[in-house]
Amino acid sequence: MKLLRFGPAGQEKPGMLDGDGQVRDLSAHVTDFAGASVSLEALEALRAIDPASLPLVAEPGRIGSCLASVPNFFCIGLNYAKHAAETGSEPPKEPILFSKASSALSGPYDPVVIPRNSVKSDWEVELGVVIGKTASYVSEAEALSHVAGYCVINDMSEREFQIEKGGQWIKGKSAPTFGPTGPWLVTADEVPDPQALKLSLDLNGETVQDSDTSDMIFGVAEIISYMSQFMMLQPGDIIATGTPSGVGMGMKPQRFLKPGDVMEVRVEGLGEQRQETVAAS
Repeated sequence: MKLLRFGPAGQEKPGMLDGDGQVRDLSAHVTDFAGASVSLEALEALRAIDPASLPLVAEPGRIGSCLASVPNFFCIGLNYAKHAAETGSEPPKEPILFSKASSALSGPYDPVVIPRNSVKSDWEVELGVVIGKTASYVSEAEALSHVAGYCVINDMSEREFQIEKGGQWIKGKSAPTFGPTGPWLVTADEVPDPQALKLSLDLNGETVQDSDTSDMIFGVAEIISYMSQFMMLQPGDIIATGTPSGVGMGMKPQRFLKPGDVMEVRVEGLGEQRQETVAAS
């Protein structure tokens, strides 16, 4: 299934894409997509619904984030071999874990707001993983059975805030609109191998990131298993699994976003995003 949320910000309704790519309204069956409503059990109930029986939404309008909110917005750093190399970093021996503020979550086509005092705002196409079943001390072999689905994430980053101001990375990752997510939550049954997906990002029509998830240092199953040794993952948690090479910080000379730039972000089978950057008011 491909699930989505449509409508004005704060008034989104839950929907499903039918076999023809048309939006069907799921409001009669689920209030929204977040937490327990994206558990494996909840998704199984939705799977039993015939899309043709649902109201057709001829003009869905704005598409929101595929999740209304997240209990936790986790991220993995330096998780592509070529990206670690472009930043001059040694490949990590264990996954680097950090978080984004959940308030960074935004729609896939909403404007990205460059924060006040930002001089190094950067882009990062990533594969997002949504947890569908509580995971605590799970093995790598069991890990993927805890996944509800996958989505596109642009893990926006302000490099000066992240790296040069000390402390934890979360400061450079958490500005409002720094977490475009969606357009769809694609259920796990439609993604047989999360380590075989192409992903790319175009900036103003120029492809700057072009890779696939086989370049990950730590795959999705390893990430989930590893994280579950230290914390309990719960339905609705989202994990941004790292970005490939081609970020602005790694360019020579470095290149960062300015108002009016346009990013087009895609992961194979999971849809495409488009954001224009605007200055903070």
